[in-house]
Amino acid sequence: MKNLIVRTLSGIGFLAIMIGALLWCRFSFAVLMLWIMGMMMYEFFRMTMGKSYLFSRLLAITAAYTLFNLTFLFKSYDIPGRMVILSIIPIFIVMIDSLYVKDKTEFGKFANLYTAILYIAVPMSLTNFAVFDSQGNYSGLLLLCFFAIIWGSDVGAYVFGCTLGQRYGKKLFPEISPKKSWIGFWGGLAVAIGVAAGLHFAGLLEMSLVKSLALGVVINISGVYGDLIESQWKRHYSVKDSGRGIPGHGGYLDRFDSALTALPMGIIFVELTGLV
Repeated sequence: MKNLIVRTLSGIGFLAIMIGALLWCRFSFAVLMLWIMGMMMYEFFRMTMGKSYLFSRLLAITAAYTLFNLTFLFKSYDIPGRMVILSIIPIFIVMIDSLYVKDKTEFGKFANLYTAILYIAVPMSLTNFAVFDSQGNYSGLLLLCFFAIIWGSDVGAYVFGCTLGQRYGKKLFPEISPKKSWIGFWGGLAVAIGVAAGLHFAGLLEMSLVKSLALGVVINISGVYGDLIESQWKRHYSVKDSGRGIPGHGGYLDRFDSALTALPMGIIFVELTGLV
């Protein structure tokens, strides 16, 4: 009961922070995304690298921040798009730094530095394309709708999975995540579609009903894969939670694993359907 109370209160508090930051202004959005991205990368490095190569990990996080900030400036203040290429410089510095590491007994762990940039930094940087229009005007509403669908999918999968999935039907990926079931998947999909429909009729998701429902499907399926990808990392390293950053919920990577695949796919969907 105590854990449930802590989980509920921390969840409500974090949800309020996210909604407030996304709806307030472009700078609160940027601070929120940078904080979440930095915490996820910290947890990922701790899980995969332990205490090895601390300076190199700091360089990788710096590279991630550079990529996000340059993308932010490109979309928000219309700096030349070619300037985003400058984000490759810190990545080159990470590569050069590897040459000067004296203890190379665990050198294979260096691959996780580049993995984190692709796995975490790139998807988080792409969120800039969801909140800025072609004139650089800011609105966090679409990104908030993406998160609402992701959260609805997670809640639906959890409820249906716990009540029916553990008793009936087959497991989704038993070798990676034994508790996930097909019933939970279909339950999450149904709720995701329902949330997308609700956002459409509320006037928050400014696209046709068909596109809104399709967006719910895209975000749900890609989010499930994101969850499974993180589960595979945790299983490989025998870790239950990526961290303890959110009381009662585990780490930031645990909470935003679905978003790392769902957000880019949602953005791609909106961009492509906008051309039709």
